[in-house]
Amino acid sequence: MIIPITTLWLPILIAAVLVFAASSIIHMFLPFHRNDFQKMPDEDRVMDALRPFGMAPGDYVLPHAAGPDAMKSEEFRKKVEKGPLAVVTIMPADSFSNMGPQLVQWFAYCMLVGVVSAYLGGRLLAPGADYLMVFRVTGTVAFASYAMALPQRSILYKASWSTTLKSMVDALVYALLTAGAFGWLWPA
Repeated sequence: MIIPITTLWLPILIAAVLVFAASSIIHMFLPFHRNDFQKMPDEDRVMDALRPFGMAPGDYVLPHAAGPDAMKSEEFRKKVEKGPLAVVTIMPADSFSNMGPQLVQWFAYCMLVGVVSAYLGGRLLAPGADYLMVFRVTGTVAFASYAMALPQRSILYKASWSTTLKSMVDALVYALLTAGAFGWLWPA
């Protein structure tokens, strides 16, 4: 018997609240992520140098090649050899002072992970399923949702592996909380 997602609205909501609270504690109160980003040498001068360009928020790569042919050009190769190579994200000026939009998006994402976990759990598990089975299925889905795309930044863009692995540990905590909420509130 398939369990409709609407039947699982409470564990979806509880899981999202638990993950949101845990992520707030992990990032605001624990020292775990304090060294994820390094300070740019001569930060003020770098910021002053970038400011006149009026760069729109988004992701940039240095040097930039428009495609495979451009990457083969002598000009591009010289830029690569000269360096530095960088992937840079430009954020809106109020990103740190007004975290509201990011927090709303994060909570919505936590809800989405809950919905996906509920969907798959509701298709694979019957009402009254054993707590541990519910925990395993929904926890696996939640972990895959929170963690499995993170290594791409380290593999493709050379982002710090330590930061990626710490974020995957966070994802494990989030998955365990999600799994616990579903196991606890699974329909009888």
